[in-house]
Amino acid sequence: MQPNNQIIVRFALVAEQPSLRDGERLAEVDSDNSIAGIKRYTGFVRGRDLMPLFDGGSLDANPRSAKTGLVVHAIMETLDRTPELFPFKSKGVLLGTSDYEALQRNRFALRFLDPASEGVLDGGHNMLAIGLHMLGRVMDSRSLSRLSRWEEMKEAWEEYRTELEAQKDEFSFLVPVELIVPADTDDEQVVAQFEMSLLDICAARNNNAQLTQETKANKRGFYDDIREHLPTSISEKVEWKSNEWESDDSRPIKVRDLLALAWIPLNRANEAGLLPIDASVTPQNIYRNKGECSKQFDRLMEHPEVSEPRDGPRHELLNDAVASAFKILADLPALYDKIYADFPDAYNSNNYRFGSNPIVKIYDPPRREAAKDKSGFVVTQPLTPFTGKPVEYRYPDGLIMPLVYGLKGLMEIKEGRVVWGADPYEFLDRYLPEIAGAYRLVLDMARFDPQKLSKNQASHEFAVGEFEKSLIRARAKVAL
Repeated sequence: MQPNNQIIVRFALVAEQPSLRDGERLAEVDSDNSIAGIKRYTGFVRGRDLMPLFDGGSLDANPRSAKTGLVVHAIMETLDRTPELFPFKSKGVLLGTSDYEALQRNRFALRFLDPASEGVLDGGHNMLAIGLHMLGRVMDSRSLSRLSRWEEMKEAWEEYRTELEAQKDEFSFLVPVELIVPADTDDEQVVAQFEMSLLDICAARNNNAQLTQETKANKRGFYDDIREHLPTSISEKVEWKSNEWESDDSRPIKVRDLLALAWIPLNRANEAGLLPIDASVTPQNIYRNKGECSKQFDRLMEHPEVSEPRDGPRHELLNDAVASAFKILADLPALYDKIYADFPDAYNSNNYRFGSNPIVKIYDPPRREAAKDKSGFVVTQPLTPFTGKPVEYRYPDGLIMPLVYGLKGLMEIKEGRVVWGADPYEFLDRYLPEIAGAYRLVLDMARFDPQKLSKNQASHEFAVGEFEKSLIRARAKVAL
């Protein structure tokens, strides 16, 4: 690693685009002799000359986390069997930085001052495959096979760095490398334009890999405040960008599930006229169309009165109402799970039998063992979706999604912010049974069909009304 986070990459062969001569030709159509303020260097770098990039680089700027699979194994097979064909079979690696220096002998000093948006923009799987290929020279095959993700490869890289250095002359294969930089690093406006363009370039290059909308929004910093407000126990489970999740024993929380819940307080803010644009989603789309929730979220966050770019493509939240909605959102995953866990008993407290419906399954090993008909039981204990709390009933979350949306009835507006009108946890402990009793009307009308319930706007508005009425009754008792 060089001083000041500097990485030196040496090309075996490199071409500059546009060059000075190219600039003269472009002058006829582009007065600043550049293309969108961007300069590109393309060529081939030998594997050994990429080693500094493995030492000091990261894949933070790449929208997708790299992990092994068919693509990585195919790349490694090419490097093992026909390395001479690799530069023609692979797209290689795309690098981008706003701070660089062209040195002698085709060398470039690169400084990735903002790793979240600069560095390896595309080619993460190539980088992983190349790193694993090199490590294959110094590690036994069994240990190597345990490395499946970039982070794991990097740990092994650091552990075996001395051995790799001794083998570096063996890494003479060529890798296609493209480096994009500002056309004029002395012009602040050109550099700022370049930094804003990096994200769009990165997204476009990853289109063939099905880059998700949420991954791009994450890179723009749209989720930073959500992540900051969420409890660590929740945020560390969220798959903020594709392929990021590393745990083998549980499923990640999809970021679009959080964005869907965010629209409960955001809808409340919009109804109060606190948002700079008329942005909302229908209650049923929070359950059935989370992609639309994500698109509307980006539309809101892109508004200049909501956020603005401060550090390259990363945006900083400006709007107090939106910030307050994110603070409310921090409670919603746990409240969602509380409703899921508590609703069966709340329903039964009204002399109803929640478990009698065929769509509901019960976890009760002794009863299952004694029962002749075991269809109403589950073998594995169910868990709530966000916090993983063990529960006794398993049922489609569509049955209680209107009740989750009903929490909007507890949200109020104070001084331009969305706030809780009562402690939501204590409120559910006290009033969920009576709300569940009234909610039976909705369940009966839908015949316990979760799709009909959650795709019907009226069922959501009914739940909001029940929460509002219970809140009024609670305040009336306090006033007496």
